Amino acid sequence: MAIEPLAYRMRPRSLDEVIGQKHLVGKDKIIYRMVKAKQLSSMILYGPPGIGKTSIASAIAGSTQYAFRTLNAVTNNKKDMEVVAAEARMSGTVILLLDEVHRLDKAKQDFLLPHLESGAIVLIGATTSNPYIAINPAIRSRTQIFELKPLQIDDIELAIDRALEDKERGLGKYDVVLETDARTHFATASNGDVRSALNALELAVISSEPDKDGCIHVTLEVAEECLQRKSLAHDKDGDAHYDVLSAFQKSVRGSDVNAALHYMGRLVEAGDLVSITRRLLVMAYEDVGLASPQAGARTLAAVQTAEKVGFPEARIPLANAVIELCLSPKSNSAITAIDAALSDIRAGKSGEVPDHLRDGHYSGAKKLGRALDYKYPHNYENAWVDQQYLPDRLKQTKYYEPKTNSKFERTIGEVYRNINENKKE
Repeated sequence: MAIEPLAYRMRPRSLDEVIGQKHLVGKDKIIYRMVKAKQLSSMILYGPPGIGKTSIASAIAGSTQYAFRTLNAVTNNKKDMEVVAAEARMSGTVILLLDEVHRLDKAKQDFLLPHLESGAIVLIGATTSNPYIAINPAIRSRTQIFELKPLQIDDIELAIDRALEDKERGLGKYDVVLETDARTHFATASNGDVRSALNALELAVISSEPDKDGCIHVTLEVAEECLQRKSLAHDKDGDAHYDVLSAFQKSVRGSDVNAALHYMGRLVEAGDLVSITRRLLVMAYEDVGLASPQAGARTLAAVQTAEKVGFPEARIPLANAVIELCLSPKSNSAITAIDAALSDIRAGKSGEVPDHLRDGHYSGAKKLGRALDYKYPHNYENAWVDQQYLPDRLKQTKYYEPKTNSKFERTIGEVYRNINENKKE
């Protein structure tokens, strides 16, 4: 008889055992309160694979003592759902975890709806797709929608430690020495997927020969083989990882598409989606900036797509973003301007806000001379009028210096120069 994978065996039996998702299952949070009050309602859990959708469903069932069944909207047919409905009629309530709920066809949906209405079946739909887009409104209107957050490295390390200690369901019966860098690799290279991390850990343990003392050593090399992802940070302090991130950004800044794709490829191979997406968003505004403002919006769209689909498909929108950022005109005028302003502020160069700019919406403001001489720009030609905005001690200061290597910034730069010329006049 087949033995269930470690991730399956370690499913939480109550909400207290759920890893992460404290915004939903933590004390006094919504799902915790539903279970405590024994007022369950059907729900849809959505988020990337392996972050706890099935775990939460299992924990709800364990905490309420209701029967728990799992079906898949694609592979299971209407007859399978009829079996669950029959069980619900006999036992009172059944919790049904329906995976890939966004793929539910009309026949299955029509069968389920009356059972959801009566409460005989408490549906917990699991999906990686945005339910507001992918799920039929008839199902959506009868469920509460909860978004699960990506698991943090600490969460996955906690799951690993629990599995190694648990003698009943986990690997506690083995004498395992999990090296620190191997533990870190399981937690980081699994990209927030605790299922992947636990199953790779189990493979590492059961496939390794114990030494003469019966001890099983799991090294970084073994962890890489079992997770099928290479570690970027082989050195103690992780310098190699940050070197790759640095080279990635500098290659994009230098418009070298091939080098940028190479370094991103290393990060993809390590499963480090978080670092890639964060760095891409930074580059879109730090290095491309006002030279191509739409690059920021398109990069954000690519990042959101990558986070929704996960690896391996995430590499596709990420590559699109990298190529565009590499070949876009570059401008660091925005970061240079804000850093110059911050430098003055930190040096104590600020001063009083001019009286005509102060808030005048309270009783007594006029007596204090607040907002009396303010000129409303929309009342003037071209919605501009010359008046002082900076504090007195900084009124001649200029932080922004337009670049000229893109059409967009040349255009706003011309507006900026015209304003400054009109001020001189």
